[in-house]
Amino acid sequence: MQTRKEILTDELVAYLLEHGLSDLSLRPLADALGTSARLLIYHFESKEGLLTEVLDSMQTRLRMSFGGMIERRAGQSGRPLKLFWDWAIADENYPYLKLLYELQILAVQNPAAYGHYLQRNTSNWSELIATALPEAERTPAMVTLLGAVFDGLFLELMSTGDRKRTTQAVQQFILLVDEARDARLAVQKKTAKASNTGRG
Repeated sequence: MQTRKEILTDELVAYLLEHGLSDLSLRPLADALGTSARLLIYHFESKEGLLTEVLDSMQTRLRMSFGGMIERRAGQSGRPLKLFWDWAIADENYPYLKLLYELQILAVQNPAAYGHYLQRNTSNWSELIATALPEAERTPAMVTLLGAVFDGLFLELMSTGDRKRTTQAVQQFILLVDEARDARLAVQKKTAKASNTGRG
């Protein structure tokens, strides 16, 4: 059975998914939930504490969803970035991701108020991206690159609503990465062959 705080957290998540984070203040938020600002302070201690709890709850839900998707796809071939993208733009996940990116924008505009949320969010997403990568490619540079490409295209999707074009851009980037990898492997094989011939 859920505690009152857990019920409030679920209601807060639903409210933020619908209304977003901008101009968030406790009194209107409490009114919308049919409670009082004093009760919210009692359960969450402050607006910052409330946001931390709500965002942690959202992160937990997304991690569970992503983990379930990875388990269902175990043993199947597929590109990690496309896998991550398809999961993110699914109807059940997109509103959560959109809210987290809204937080990212607010953090850039107001680091003092939102910067620490952004740092935690970035760390969490880096971990998720890493879990989707083959071990040989699980380097900080590759995780950062994929994260940056994902960020840019997701923000483009948020601003335009054009899923088809942004998904095609993801696929184009994957092709470029594959071509670069194939070219690098070809050079390595040629170098190894030349080295072996020289020894003979």
